[in-house]
Amino acid sequence: MHTIECIKTRRSIRRYLPKKVAHSVIEELIECVRWAPSWNNCKAVRYTVVENAEHLQTLANTLVAPENIHIVKNAPLIFVISNVKKRSGYERDGHLSSSKGESWEMFDAGVACQTLCLAAAELGLGTVIMGTFDEKGISKFIDLPENEEIIALVACGYANEVPVPPRRKAVGEILRYL
Repeated sequence: MHTIECIKTRRSIRRYLPKKVAHSVIEELIECVRWAPSWNNCKAVRYTVVENAEHLQTLANTLVAPENIHIVKNAPLIFVISNVKKRSGYERDGHLSSSKGESWEMFDAGVACQTLCLAAAELGLGTVIMGTFDEKGISKFIDLPENEEIIALVACGYANEVPVPPRRKAVGEILRYL
């Protein structure tokens, strides 16, 4: 699949086949994601895979927003995307140098999430990025290091649906020239 085709055909998948994703495939995804750009090449984004059925049920029943319960309950795995604090947007000597302050880490995490989703599509997997969850609860549940914070959850697996592409704004609505 070519990059532009992948960008235009990738969809958020919320229903998955009950088929396990092999660790070799997961590792290939992370191999792709580690090539995503980041502030000063700091590579502060981290990935925790939750794939145990009991753990996924715990996430679904207590740690995600109601609108995401059905996604987590049928996904073969969830990537918990976290970020090492005070790395992205900072220089190697520790001083903050981004004009966006500490929020630059969200940019790096977003690039990593999109790279993960596009690589997954290339490998025949579906994904959806979720942003509503009990951060403290999940941090404790996965024993997240204290110097990290959770940015997003990404459900991943073999799609059991083919969503219709949503309407997009016309190029003229989102593009300006000066």
